[in-house]
Amino acid sequence: MSSSSLIAMRDDIPMNANAAGPRAGGPTSRRSFTPAQKLDHLAAYETAMSGGLGGAYLRSEGLYSSQIAEWRRLRDAGVLAGKEPGDKIGRLTAEQSEIARLRRRLETTELRLARTEVALEIMGKAR
Repeated sequence: MSSSSLIAMRDDIPMNANAAGPRAGGPTSRRSFTPAQKLDHLAAYETAMSGGLGGAYLRSEGLYSSQIAEWRRLRDAGVLAGKEPGDKIGRLTAEQSEIARLRRRLETTELRLARTEVALEIMGKAR
């Protein structure tokens, strides 16, 4: 029997001594996005969601759904519009948060109304 497939290796050196680790270049800085970039990501994400590929978009861009939710909240409150790169985006005022809440409520109510109208139209055709 031949043991030619066995290779003798030294055991005092690491196996991947030449391979670079995940943090070989040192720590990386935290990413930050300008308001325009946030709006662009929101638009691209919503387009991807209409095709059922929202998760794929998030993975490809390295984003989290919580970031999208936060940016959507800021956009709906009007905080992201008209901001220059480097401008601070602070907390929403009480008025801005109320406007955002009412806009979300209006959207859901309009969706329910449209669904009800379609259902009534179907019911009317059935008679």
